[in-house]
Amino acid sequence: MKKLILSVIIASFATIANAQYYGVGSSTTGRTDIFGNTTTTHRNGYGSTTGSSTTGRTDIFGNSTTTHRNEYGQSVGSSTTGRTDIFGNTTTTHYDSYGHSTGSSTTGKTDIFGNTTTTHRDSYGNVIGTSTTGKTDIFGNTTTTHRDSYGNTIGTSTTGRTDIFGNTTTEQRSNNQNTNIWSW
Repeated sequence: MKKLILSVIIASFATIANAQYYGVGSSTTGRTDIFGNTTTTHRNGYGSTTGSSTTGRTDIFGNSTTTHRNEYGQSVGSSTTGRTDIFGNTTTTHYDSYGHSTGSSTTGKTDIFGNTTTTHRDSYGNVIGTSTTGKTDIFGNTTTTHRDSYGNTIGTSTTGRTDIFGNTTTEQRSNNQNTNIWSW
């Protein structure tokens, strides 16, 4: 009986905690193939595939490029991550399908609390938001909280454990049904 009551209470807290968020999609990353490419498949809240992101091997300069495609396989842009600098920051520059820079995301060192913050900027260098990833919990889940430029929370991304097939799934939630909270 005590276990039943405890289960109901935990379920209630989980429901309350997520009541203001909407499931807006997921991203599933598979194993790295024999060519060194890793593909992530993106799906909307209904489970329909909306696109994919494929990351290749790191080149001789220490850069890693991810190519983004829509649901039809057409390239819609790319992201290039460079080496970590002497201050412990790693910057990813985002490009549209024509090769023009659309912005960047800079990830700093992990702080003393185990949190890692990524600052997102537009093509002019203006801060447009942040994403803070906390420690992995006892269930193997890692949650990233997304905030706008004013510090308001706009959504979360929760990554679970890797399954027996080598796939890792991230569930996206938004407090305003915005389906692009994780796409800067």
